[in-house]
Amino acid sequence: MTERILSISGLRGVVGGGLDPEYVTRFAASLGTMLGGGAIVLSRDGRSTGEMLTHAVLAGLMATGCRVIDLGIASTPTCGVMVTALQAAGGLQLTASHNPIEWNGLKPFSPRGSVFDKALGEKLLSVLESGPVYRPWNGLGSVESVGTDNSEHLQRVYKLVDVAAIRQRRFKVVLDCNHGSGSVLGPRMLRELGCDVVVMGESPDGQFEHPAEPLKENLTTLISAVVANGADVGFAQDPDADRLAIVDNTGRYIGEELTLGVCADHVLSRQQGPVVVNGSTSRVTADIAAKYGCPFHRSHVGEANVVSKMIDVQALLGGEGNGGVIEPRVGFVRDSFVSMAYVLDGLVSRQTTLADWVDTLPRYTIVKDKLHCPRERVDRACAALRSAYGTATATAGDGLRLDWPDRWVQVRASNTEPIIRVIAEAPNPETANELCAEAVELAKLAVA
Repeated sequence: MTERILSISGLRGVVGGGLDPEYVTRFAASLGTMLGGGAIVLSRDGRSTGEMLTHAVLAGLMATGCRVIDLGIASTPTCGVMVTALQAAGGLQLTASHNPIEWNGLKPFSPRGSVFDKALGEKLLSVLESGPVYRPWNGLGSVESVGTDNSEHLQRVYKLVDVAAIRQRRFKVVLDCNHGSGSVLGPRMLRELGCDVVVMGESPDGQFEHPAEPLKENLTTLISAVVANGADVGFAQDPDADRLAIVDNTGRYIGEELTLGVCADHVLSRQQGPVVVNGSTSRVTADIAAKYGCPFHRSHVGEANVVSKMIDVQALLGGEGNGGVIEPRVGFVRDSFVSMAYVLDGLVSRQTTLADWVDTLPRYTIVKDKLHCPRERVDRACAALRSAYGTATATAGDGLRLDWPDRWVQVRASNTEPIIRVIAEAPNPETANELCAEAVELAKLAVA
């Protein structure tokens, strides 16, 4: 297998099959050159290949004069928090997010603690193409291994919720870290919030016990554990802990799409302000924003696009339907720890169960599928769907989104994998599944 994906968001690849130390060192050196040899916060998720890649990254950053602040194993949102806390020139998280165990990657951060936007990403790619500038022997950088105590991250989260009230409730929580970097902070935070915690996959060694993406079919053990322990809630993090999926107290998987919906319902009930989501996110959050009279905006897919829009409209909250909540008062990066704290805080203020709370939210069925496709053929799929669904309102620019009064479908290229993503949403499962399946078949024929 030879896979390496380079984009404005960073680099991902299969270790030993495209993601090699030589290229990683060059990428890191390009980042160091671009940032002028400043201070760089470095961290990684728990993947077994992370230590090898760390050495390659350190070589590139030090060779370009950077002072590296190495956190060791830490979550992606923690990396973003520490970039701002330490006033660093930037950051670099080693992670392949939800990709399988053989993958790893490099995700750069801007000085504001967010992932690179298009302008920064293109600048880095330009340096990578032209070649980094290495320093002489007496101009090399340094490394400071500081470890991660997470206190700064925790304090930012705690300021947003009623810590004393949460502690008083003594929630029982099952947390599935799946041997990712979420286990460094997640169990500690929940215990400090007074929760009785059952932790699954607590060692951050990257030896995933189930496929890395927190989808329903991958979380059967968590669902069973929530029921067996009589838990109030089950939480599942992806390997770098920026995304969260939720299981309610009945053992019902309420998924990643409703992570943002639940958090938005809680935040907007206390304070009104603009909300931003991407073009692939469920209508649930739009309906919730309307309920509270709040401005609602959609951006192109991609965390950087959501963040840019949030800054433009001074959003109170933002995120994506993949379980990624972005709380600007903590950091401009998706954050599973904020999400968990908001869910617990909402349960306290509502004095209800999670199942009952979720039942008050708007209900849609969203269906997601994908097919392998080279990026250069994505336009064929978009054209085929536009032609087939002439009665829909078409929005281009991020693949193609087609809207009807009661449903929508989108087809677009993934930013991180050589695939087309097809997403459909409708008021009921039958319509959503039918629309998604039909769109997939149309796309397959177009790109064949």
